[in-house]
Amino acid sequence: MIIRKRENWFRMLFVWHGSVLPKLLPRLTLLFTVAVGVVYFHGTFLTYKIPLNPAPFTLFGIALALFLGFRNNASYDRFWEGRKLWGSLLNDTRSLARQALSFTNFADGDKSALSFVQLLIACAYALKHQLRGTDAAEDLKKRLPGSQFELIMNARFKPVIIMRLMAEWVQRLKLDGKIDTIQQAAMDQNLDKISDIVGGCERIASTPLPYSYRVLLHRTVYIYCFLLPFGLVDSLSWFTPFIVTFIAYTFVALEAIADEIEDPFGIEANDLALNEMCRVIEGTLKEMAGETWNGSEETRGTVID
Repeated sequence: MIIRKRENWFRMLFVWHGSVLPKLLPRLTLLFTVAVGVVYFHGTFLTYKIPLNPAPFTLFGIALALFLGFRNNASYDRFWEGRKLWGSLLNDTRSLARQALSFTNFADGDKSALSFVQLLIACAYALKHQLRGTDAAEDLKKRLPGSQFELIMNARFKPVIIMRLMAEWVQRLKLDGKIDTIQQAAMDQNLDKISDIVGGCERIASTPLPYSYRVLLHRTVYIYCFLLPFGLVDSLSWFTPFIVTFIAYTFVALEAIADEIEDPFGIEANDLALNEMCRVIEGTLKEMAGETWNGSEETRGTVID
């Protein structure tokens, strides 16, 4: 994800990186070429004059814009829900770390909670890799001891196994008499919240928008754009390619943005900054555990300041 400071309105007109224009440029170039050909041949196709005018395109364009709006709203809902889930993950990991550190008297020199904090950090990284379908070995190896690392790497759903290890740690505290039943229940409640977050993220990642709906809208957008030059050529002449390309940029870009944010956990420019969110979780939990950490040894993710 690209995070920028607010740009001047004029500079925003020329922003390249982070916009969908680079991806759309070949398609817009093709459409511009087709529009030039339509103007050159005066709207005829194989000696047959295409009898189109702007009126039907105006009416159909309004309907198409409404459908694109619904499509973008559906995609943005998924994006925003994913962001809220990762925001909740930050809050709940902080709560669990605070409970673990305070219940074990960390301030008095008891360091037994540090392994639990490392599991919380590893859970965030494991969830990121599961959602992206990437290899978690490098991140988890840095943060877990050998026995736990081997156990988790052999699992398909790594965050769930890490949550089981955290629950076992809490149970050992109870058996050792370091916490009572009420304190154990409080920690279990926060573990349940993390489980709900993992399940919510998995639901978004495994349930895309219906494919037939996407195909219908995709076909409609491109048919509209490639027929548009025939409706404008008689009234706009050589302005037609420029107007058509601008209108197509609006429609095609809206569809491209919706496709990007439909899966908010990917690695495209407008997806969630999961690398940075994991770094924030790691940094705040390590500071709670008394460690100085600035993340300099880590590689920053897809966030660009």
